[in-house]
Amino acid sequence: MIRLGLCCMFRDQPIRFATTTATSLGRMKRVDALHKLNRLCLENAQALMAALGYCHAHGIGCFRVNSQILPIKTHPESGYAVEELPDGGEVVRLFRECGVFARLHGLRICFHPDQFVVLNSPRPDVVDKSIQELEYQAEVSEWLGADVINIHGGGAYGDKRKALSDFASNLSRLSPRVRSRLTVENDDKTYTPADLLPLCHSEGIPLVYDVHHHRCLPDHLSVEQATEQAIATWNREPLFHISSPIDGWQGAKPERHHDYIDISDFPACWRKKSLTIEVEAKAKEAAVEKLMAELKQKQSG
Repeated sequence: MIRLGLCCMFRDQPIRFATTTATSLGRMKRVDALHKLNRLCLENAQALMAALGYCHAHGIGCFRVNSQILPIKTHPESGYAVEELPDGGEVVRLFRECGVFARLHGLRICFHPDQFVVLNSPRPDVVDKSIQELEYQAEVSEWLGADVINIHGGGAYGDKRKALSDFASNLSRLSPRVRSRLTVENDDKTYTPADLLPLCHSEGIPLVYDVHHHRCLPDHLSVEQATEQAIATWNREPLFHISSPIDGWQGAKPERHHDYIDISDFPACWRKKSLTIEVEAKAKEAAVEKLMAELKQKQSG
């Protein structure tokens, strides 16, 4: 069974997630800033429930939660513990309700931290900040029952082997709730599936196979081989990514995402497998629903 996933936001639906900036919070007294953050967190919990409700009603099987679902949570000056919020207990309760809804309706919830999360950075402060961000997202993952926190391999820093060794070394600094959810994804600039698979096997980290990235940055593996080898790294339903290039594969920047998925970019070898496939497309829910309809048409045709 193919489960298609929606990433973070909507194009057409009136479902929005609130955010703020550290600059605006910095102008406020701490007590006022915490009241504002409290309101935003409550609003985002309610928006998440609406998002999950939409996904359930429209056959979308997975939702990726925005990293700023608790805005500015890990900021060095404006960050906060949930317990500091006036209604922190209610915030947690509402998010747990979202998790109950997701389990009841068979929805999968995932996280994909921002690009500044780099576990193999040569800068200790970047690694420290990355770990802090992962721990925050794991905290929310526990409330929601999310089973994936997906990151990229990071930089190569002139020596891929050493960089991946540094990545592996820093895994010991992660709590069990991060470690049990952590996955790694091939990217379009540095790490191919073939680069990451040895790390995945040695450290027990599932590979989120991004077929678009693999086509932009190929290795010796075919799509079919990478698919099978990625699946073998998972102890639960594998999660993959798909997108299409906005200007076609012969365009100047094939890594840029299109509004929709070209059905010809969907690997035939995926169609009869049990996979979650996050649709990374600018048209958001419209792109997911279009791809869903086209896959059904091909299946019946």
